[in-house]
Amino acid sequence: MGLFRRRRAVLADDWEAIVERAVAHWAHLDDDERDQMADLIEGLVTTKRWEAAQGFELTDEVRTVIAAQAALLVLGLDAGLDAYHDVGSVIVHPSTMRFRELAEGPAAGTVVDGDVDLLGQASYGGPVVIAWDAARRGARHPEHGHDVVLHEFAHKLDMLDHLVDGTPPLPDADARQRWIDVCTRELELLRAGEGGHLLDPYGATNPAEFFAVATEVFFSRPEELERHKPELYDVLRAFYRQDPAERVRRHRFER
Repeated sequence: MGLFRRRRAVLADDWEAIVERAVAHWAHLDDDERDQMADLIEGLVTTKRWEAAQGFELTDEVRTVIAAQAALLVLGLDAGLDAYHDVGSVIVHPSTMRFRELAEGPAAGTVVDGDVDLLGQASYGGPVVIAWDAARRGARHPEHGHDVVLHEFAHKLDMLDHLVDGTPPLPDADARQRWIDVCTRELELLRAGEGGHLLDPYGATNPAEFFAVATEVFFSRPEELERHKPELYDVLRAFYRQDPAERVRRHRFER
């Protein structure tokens, strides 16, 4: 510790200790990546509006941990924080959120009115909503393969081209076609119950949810994704311009 003490006063004095303690991904980054991450964390903390819901206390730890997870996604992107220009605010709930929702019923033309439990939510032009207990758990335990912050902020990257279709902006037509081919094939396998153990079945809901679920696994269990689904890993690596599996191997070698 101590390498990044030059951070501006807007971050908590112990921000680095918070990230080291609470965000497992931090250990895998080299010094240059950590320095970039620090700038991104600071930018997210200072340029986004942070709100607490249900009487929740919005502490430095809450802001820092969520910002660190969101920053990881854009670490390799040229746009940097501009990729989150649509994120005006981050609303943090203490735990699972319950919303009333109208959905199609079992019979044609019918509607069911019921409650739905959510750990997070992201909508085009709207805020990112996060359940803190799930965010904290995902940050500390990436081996579980679930991270609500990565999931919801991946949706925001998907929305950069004004579509919510599971295909974020890609550099050219060839890259887009390869993305569509690989992700469509994996989505169909998941829908058929043949997607393997890594990807949450929720990813079969639609292409947008597939991208968000795949992003969670790409960063949280990268070596397994690379081993079991190399083509999916490759298109995610090309988009995010990061190689988290190699980071994990490097960290293991350096210890």
